[in-house]
Parts: sequence; structure tokens; C-alpha cells
Amino acid sequence: MRTLCASTLIGEFFVIGFAGLVAMQTTDVSTGLLWAVCGGAMVLAVLLCGMLTRPGGVAVGWVLQGALIASGFLVPLMFFLGACFAGLWWASVHFGRKVDEAKAARAAMV
Repeated sequence: MRTLCASTLIGEFFVIGFAGLVAMQTTDVSTGLLWAVCGGAMVLAVLLCGMLTRPGGVAVGWVLQGALIASGFLVPLMFFLGACFAGLWWASVHFGRKVDEAKAARAAMV
């Protein structure tokens, strides 16, 4: 699960950065506030890569997905991209857990 989820989060890192660049040009939000929020979200995405196996790591990832979708109020395309990444997050968690279970079952047989 960790590999799939971390890959999704690194992709989100770049999307958040690019969305910040777009928002800087198309909104009236101050640059400092915009980059404080985008920078915080980017740092959170990277930190979550290491927190995935800890309790609550996946839940914090879901919060990040919600924030990514909500960023569509500043950059409308983010509604779509946020929903795509939320779907990728779900798939990463769902199928990653199945792979982990299969690996554990195989290790138990050996």
C-alpha cells in the first residue's frame, strides 16, 4: 500500500505546485497567503509518504484529497483534478491493502 499511496502523493505534490502557479495569475489572493497554503499542502503531501503506515496516515491523506477538491473554488480545473486524485487515492489504498494481504498470505505459506 505504501508504494502506491506514496506515488499518488508525489503526483499531488506537483499538481498542487502547478495549481499554485495558476492561482497566482488568475486570482486576487495575496501571493504570500497563496504560497503559505500551497507550500503547506505540498509539504504535507511529502510528509504523508512517510506517515502512511502510522495510525491516521491514510485518514490525513483523505483530508488532503478533500482540500485538493476544495481548491477548485480558486482554480476551477482543480475540481476535476482533485476528483481524479481522490479516485487514485482510493485505488491506491484499496488495491494496496489487497497486495499487502496477498504478500502476507504468501509469506505465511513459505
